[in-house]
Order: sequence, then structure tokens, then C-alpha cells
Amino acid sequence: MELLAAETWLLLVMVAALAGFVDAIAGGGGLLALPALLWAGVPPLQALATNKLQGSFGTLTATVHHLRHGELKLAALWPTVALTFCGASAGTLTVQYLPNRLLEPLIPVLLIGFALYFLFSPRVGNDDARQRIGLPAFGVLIGFGVGFYDGFFGPGTGSFFALGFVLLLGWNLRRATGGTKLLNFTSNIASLLFFAFGGHVLWLLGLSMGLAQVAGAWVGSHLVLRHGSRLIRPFLVVVCLALSAKLLYPAG
Repeated sequence: MELLAAETWLLLVMVAALAGFVDAIAGGGGLLALPALLWAGVPPLQALATNKLQGSFGTLTATVHHLRHGELKLAALWPTVALTFCGASAGTLTVQYLPNRLLEPLIPVLLIGFALYFLFSPRVGNDDARQRIGLPAFGVLIGFGVGFYDGFFGPGTGSFFALGFVLLLGWNLRRATGGTKLLNFTSNIASLLFFAFGGHVLWLLGLSMGLAQVAGAWVGSHLVLRHGSRLIRPFLVVVCLALSAKLLYPAG
């Protein structure tokens, strides 16, 4: 599977750059990269594993960019990061024994609900709001819970993290995007490790796409910091609705 045609390889790299750009702003880059890998003829398990590899580059780039600009405080989030890693590891192991079709009818409904929330809620903007739960509870509920979901199924993970930061911690959208990238990178790495142990990762292809992800994520992260909720809010709505459509109409 490493011997893809040069044209196909180049197209996948270009898609990865676009996915990194979208992912840095609102999440959902896998909506582009994973179908492209499957279209290229990569078997599903290898496509999932390789997508985790290339996606890790983009989320790491976005995370570092937010850290450098003071949008993230790692000291406060380390427990949540650890719980996210544990959750994603558990989800990746569980998916080997349980059919993820159990989640397919539910996730599009949740994503449409999130899109409506981001579209109509006056609380979602550039200002922090009231915090509803403490960081320990957030780590268990969102860190472990969404991390488990990412390892088990995956679509919409970035949107779930973002909603958790906004709705439960009261973070503004720009700050929430930084936290989302950190937790999404963590869950990607956890899943990638288990896929790598199983020998499912196409390393050369994944690394090539990963470098393109870095470029796309760098551009997207700069735009997030410059334009804030004016850019993030519509992107979140579009990504949630696009993911819902993809899950409801997989053949479309």
C-alpha cells in the first residue's frame, strides 16, 4: 500500500494540508483526510491508523502555536490530558471487541444539536463565561469520555471537546480551540500507539501527509488567533453539519 501512484500520493498530501487548515480552526479535518485515504484504496484499518498519524502533526502544530501565544496553560490541564490519553487508549482497545455501529445513529443528532448551539447561543464568543464544573470533573467527563469516544469511533471529536470547554468551563471560542487542539493531539497519539503496535500504520504516506498537515495547521492557527469567534463559530457550524451529513449519508 506504500506504492501508490504519484498523482494519488500528491492528491492525498494536498487534502492533508486542507484538513490541517480546517482542523486548526474547528476540528473535523478527518472528514477530508479519512475518506481520501479510503478513496485511494487504503484498507479501512490502515486508513484509520494512517489518519491518526497525519492528524497528530496538525493538532501538535496548532497546540504549539496556541501555547506560544499564551492561549493555553498546561499546568492546569495536565490531569485532563492524562485522562484523555487513558480514555483514548481504552476506546482503541474496546473498538476491537464491540461494533462501533452502535454509535452511528446517535452521533449525527448530537452534532446537529451542537451546530445549532454554536449558531444561536449568545454566550459563544470572544469573552469567557461562567464556569459550570471544576477541572477534575471536566477531566473525567470530557477528557476521559470524549477521549474514549475518539479511540472508539472518532467523528466530531474536536466539536465535542470545543463544546465541553465552552459550555462547562465557560472558555471563549479562541481559548477553547487551543484546549481542543491539545486534547485532540493527546487522543490521536494514544490511538496511534495502539495502531502502531498492531502494524497498521503506513508510515511513509502518513509522514508525507503529516508534513502537509503542519503547513495547513500553521495557517489555520494564525487565523484563529487573529479573527477569534468571527472565524471559529461559522467553521464549527459547517463542520458539525458536514460530519452529520457524512454519517447520515455515507454513500453520498
